Amino acid sequence: MVTKLKLSTNSRDEMVDITKQVAEVIRDHGVQNGVVHVYCAHTTAGITINENADPDVKTDMLRRFDEVYPWDHHLDKHAEGNTAAHMKASTVGSSQAVIIHESEMILGTWQGIYFCEFDGPRQRSVFVKIIES
Repeated sequence: MVTKLKLSTNSRDEMVDITKQVAEVIRDHGVQNGVVHVYCAHTTAGITINENADPDVKTDMLRRFDEVYPWDHHLDKHAEGNTAAHMKASTVGSSQAVIIHESEMILGTWQGIYFCEFDGPRQRSVFVKIIES
């Protein structure tokens, strides 16, 4: 079972908490135990798990990504001009896997699943695959 989540991003760089949408997919399929894989099929966006309690964490992360991978770098050769977005997406990664136990994802107290946009605003898709055990 694969579910496609559709997202609209509003900024060039943005972290969208998708934890509730993933939890809804698990509930909709009635899964008790297993693993949920969350996958981003885009080269300028990614998926991460990080703190979802303090919004300043997202702000700080996006600022630090910009410091490490500045948007305009005089040595970049990629014709589209979005090398920084590709670098950020590779750093974050394209997927995350979370254990499902008794119909709930096992996440830490402050953890959430984030879609990380690095070349927006855009219409994006995230794929959720559940493997029951």
